[in-house]
Amino acid sequence: MKTGRRTVAVAALVGALGLSVLNAPTAQAADTGITVSDIVINNGKPIVVGTSKVVEPSISFAIALPSGYSTADPSRYDAYPFLYRGSIKTAADTGENFIQPGSYTCYETDAKHARCEGTLYIDPHPSQEHVDSNSDATTWKVGVSLKLWKADGGLKTGELETRSTTVQLKRAAKATTNASPEPVTKGKAITVTGKLTRANWSTKKYDAYSGRTVSLQFRAKGSDTFKTVKKSTTSSTGGLKTTVTASVDGSYRWVYYGNSTTGVATSTADYVDVR
Repeated sequence: MKTGRRTVAVAALVGALGLSVLNAPTAQAADTGITVSDIVINNGKPIVVGTSKVVEPSISFAIALPSGYSTADPSRYDAYPFLYRGSIKTAADTGENFIQPGSYTCYETDAKHARCEGTLYIDPHPSQEHVDSNSDATTWKVGVSLKLWKADGGLKTGELETRSTTVQLKRAAKATTNASPEPVTKGKAITVTGKLTRANWSTKKYDAYSGRTVSLQFRAKGSDTFKTVKKSTTSSTGGLKTTVTASVDGSYRWVYYGNSTTGVATSTADYVDVR
């Protein structure tokens, strides 16, 4: 349950150039006196991005304001975390290797403090520059944009701060499964095939992912649990193939557990009737 009065709600309107009403912050050195703490991004988990779907990982953070500023007047300050690679100044000035919030809302806890929550906005579309190279599947740094505004709406001062927190961006992977024959006689062989692919952020397509160890899992009819029964390595085309002996009705699926640059992939299960 959220407590405290809502002090500010910011929605980023993302257009063809990937610019928002938040805008990339101008790198400045003046101390604002704003403190941003307790930053949590995507619940501490890696962020997995495909080739077309917008991804909006959760963010939460706390704000403490300096003397002369109050949460009752949110138009006088602006503070939010963002992700970047390379130089924080270059990322902020150019918008390249820079991922900012899509929207966030802050709730007043007292006159000087607020708790904020919202989402980042990551669009793999070619017109954006969020993930336009496979080299973006790496560790991103967390920065904070801090600004104070004058009563007339002009910028008083602003700064960028780097945090020790990092976030891993990963390329999405997909797996397929086909078990045959269906139905099958008990004691006979079942051939289970499939394919593993992963997102290519440069081409915006899914390519074969070769040389990966993938687990074949089985769930017996009436059970809620899948168990690993075999492991197989993908071919040069991402193909998977193995055989098992038919014993009871149930479902088979392939599961790839990912690595430092690639997310987990779990195929749709294929049910086999054993007679």
